[in-house]
Amino acid sequence: MVDALRGAGRVRSAAVEEAFRVVPRHLFLPGLRVAEAYADEAVAVQFAHGVATSSASQPSMMAIMLEQLDLRPGHQVLEIGAGTGYNAALMSRIVGPAGAVTSVDIDEDLVDRAAVHLASAQVNGVELVAGDGAQGHPSGAPYDRIVLTVGSDDVRPEWVAQLAPGGRLLLPLAVRGSQLSIALDLGPDGVLRCDSVRSCAFIRLRGSAASVDASRVVDALGVALQTPDDLPEPDLALVADALADPRELHPTPVPLGAVDVWDGFGLWLALTEPGTCRLLAVEPTPRFSDDLFPLGSTSGTVAVTAEPGEEPGAAAVVLAGPAVPGPGAVAVRAFGPAGAALADRVVDALGSWAAAGRPGAADWRLTVVPTGVDAPTLPHPQVVVKRHCRVLAETPTVSVTEP
Repeated sequence: MVDALRGAGRVRSAAVEEAFRVVPRHLFLPGLRVAEAYADEAVAVQFAHGVATSSASQPSMMAIMLEQLDLRPGHQVLEIGAGTGYNAALMSRIVGPAGAVTSVDIDEDLVDRAAVHLASAQVNGVELVAGDGAQGHPSGAPYDRIVLTVGSDDVRPEWVAQLAPGGRLLLPLAVRGSQLSIALDLGPDGVLRCDSVRSCAFIRLRGSAASVDASRVVDALGVALQTPDDLPEPDLALVADALADPRELHPTPVPLGAVDVWDGFGLWLALTEPGTCRLLAVEPTPRFSDDLFPLGSTSGTVAVTAEPGEEPGAAAVVLAGPAVPGPGAVAVRAFGPAGAALADRVVDALGSWAAAGRPGAADWRLTVVPTGVDAPTLPHPQVVVKRHCRVLAETPTVSVTEP
């Protein structure tokens, strides 16, 4: 497993490599065969009403986040989301006996099982706490590092307050429909500046800061409309009427794959174009006019809808040929009376994204400004307003390599 992570560039530092080689993952997944425990796959370990509420993260994603976290010997670390205890064990190995790891989870059963796993692996230096991670763990503050292993819609003031000066907060943050693992360093001015961004997909935070599902189902088509929580909601009835009225198909020379649609072009569109939303299939065979992109066990795409008060319409990126593993031919389908103008905007945005070098999540630089803190001066940032902060997104410029 570690050889593969190293070869893929997920593990880069000696400290992270050593931790992965020493801490036995299979002891934290006692119900699996050893080969399954070391596969590069996430493993759901707890369910509620058929929905996973906790999982052992994919090893490659864990490696990416540990590299982002940049732990050092002696660091005091707070983890929100204990899971199986495996990540806490890895971090404890890196910070060493002079450091300490506190891991908080809202579920007492998970905390109890994590304690058993840590004991079986003979891991010391980890304190397990049953509690609401939205509040952090103030009695152990300040922390050099705070890491969330669950997705969050916001940057809580409690986490910022419990960071040591110059400390780093790493969390999977929802940004206009994409979930991004963002490493944020706390500056003396109270602003959190981004060190790195990576795409990710984590189970959402529970408790007082539980994420809100912004999806609404369009029953007639078997798809759900997922809208950003910081923008006005479109009129679902008008969107449904528009989507039921497919019009012309607008060709584009820019090929796209599923990853591009979600966190490449999809993220670009969400941050630069009002009315951007995601369409997700909620039925095995949605009654949509075109083929959607395969997204794991389901399918979906990115779309732009008319803003409230405008003439109804929508435009969605759809497959223009068979689904392929990499980028393939796509087009933009117009829907409703205003669809043609919206489709032109999407085609133009595709061209701008391609001209910028097809940037993905890792190419954006994000600055988080907590409420009550003055924002730094940045050249034309895209602004995402959340309850406890503003996220300033700087449009990436990537050098285009000639073929």
